[in-house]
Amino acid sequence: MKITFLGTGTSQGVPVIGCECEVCLSKNSKDKRLRSSVLIEKNDKNIIIDTGPDLRQQSLKNNITKIDLVLYTHAHRDHVSGIDELRSFNFIQKSRIKAFGNKELVNQLNKDYSYIFQSQNYPGLPQIDLEIIENKFSFNDIDIIPVKAYHHKLKILGYRINDFTYITDAKTIKNEELKKIHGSKVLVLNCLQIEKHISHLNLEEALNLAEKLDVEKVYFTHISHNLGLYEKINSILPKKVSLAYDNLKIEL
Repeated sequence: MKITFLGTGTSQGVPVIGCECEVCLSKNSKDKRLRSSVLIEKNDKNIIIDTGPDLRQQSLKNNITKIDLVLYTHAHRDHVSGIDELRSFNFIQKSRIKAFGNKELVNQLNKDYSYIFQSQNYPGLPQIDLEIIENKFSFNDIDIIPVKAYHHKLKILGYRINDFTYITDAKTIKNEELKKIHGSKVLVLNCLQIEKHISHLNLEEALNLAEKLDVEKVYFTHISHNLGLYEKINSILPKKVSLAYDNLKIEL
């Protein structure tokens, strides 16, 4: 299984428009962050987690020519607003694309993108089969386990796929859901900034959770410019924890 970090930034991305902080002015490519998403390649299938506003750019950069399944974490714009780009993959693949999320996600997308999901649409629209998912399921012999979490009060989903677990935008995760993560070889976890935040884990909280869980390696994602420079922050993290960066590739 191959994982590519298509984007590792928060909703504004990094650099932030108009900002002149040291992170936004950094020349290090690892401080340049598109909106968060990952590509998972397994069993000759491509699975994308979230279709953010940078999906077109991310797909071109990483030569993605097919998407077989989309897993959505939640319906905030930085995670879904690239949904219209899926029509390019429909055209290439000559097939519809399956997508899954929780009830809140499905209801919101049906409302916000009604032109896609209305019963009578017209040629050229994305062709997406969007379904509610709550429990473990299998896709092409790939086991996928939803992990429930909260983004402040909003119910969101992370996903465990074999030994890989991806969670973004979480603030709280109940103990029964944490059990689903235990034993993962790789955990991707959101880490917004140094200061506390109402709906995201900050650095201290993310590190505490990483230490609590029985996982071999942890990568932080959904990173704001307020976290600090990649080289500076990455150098002070525990051995099993690293900052992810755009276009990072790992294999399991």
